[in-house]
Amino acid sequence: MTSVLVFDSKVLILDKDGFMFNEKRIRIITGHYGSGKTEFAVNYTLGLADKGVKTAIVDLDIVNPYFRSRELEPVFNEKGIRVISSSIKGLAGDLPALSPEVYTVFHDKSYQAVFDVGGDKVGATALGRYHEYLDNEPYDMLFVLNANRRQTKDVEGAVKYLKSIEEGSRQKVTALVNNTHLCGETTIDDIIRGQELCEKAAKELGIPVKYIVVEKRFADMLPKEMEGEVFPIDIYMKRPWEDEA
Repeated sequence: MTSVLVFDSKVLILDKDGFMFNEKRIRIITGHYGSGKTEFAVNYTLGLADKGVKTAIVDLDIVNPYFRSRELEPVFNEKGIRVISSSIKGLAGDLPALSPEVYTVFHDKSYQAVFDVGGDKVGATALGRYHEYLDNEPYDMLFVLNANRRQTKDVEGAVKYLKSIEEGSRQKVTALVNNTHLCGETTIDDIIRGQELCEKAAKELGIPVKYIVVEKRFADMLPKEMEGEVFPIDIYMKRPWEDEA
């Protein structure tokens, strides 16, 4: 049984595993391109909707996107999730055009909103357009960290990259998400190594590690002492050749 409690701009969802998805109403997902941030954003959005709350996903990844959450619009529609993306419809182009529909989630506070933001400083500037709204409403901004990405493979690089996204977006990261993987070649050792990096970076930044993102096959294999909640995911974002397999 799931209970949904709302107070102080936060939604607390109590189920058999305890409090889940307990971020502020506005959730911003960002991180290095190729880190798996869009996969996490997609799984988070679907999980939020499954808990029975009115959900919208805002695809702001419009500058050199690696993957696009809007590609899964049919899946979101089946779940009753509102998809807000580029004002230019279609997936063939990468035109950096923002839809005025984005303002809906700021004005209609019945929505629980997930923002999928671009994976570098330039891409994050799309979020900066809405800074005056975000400055007036509490939000959570989750930085997805993959220790296998070249520019975020150590604490110095991870912190530098995070701060560049903060500068571009004009907003502050509130927590880290460990999503260290090597696609189908991922091992438990990869996840643990990424967690060590994530915890060190979190200590340097003075923020928590919120989630440890893993494929469901790893969910019961992780050490218990890790900081953060285990967030099991399904894989939705596949490369074209993977769909052919």
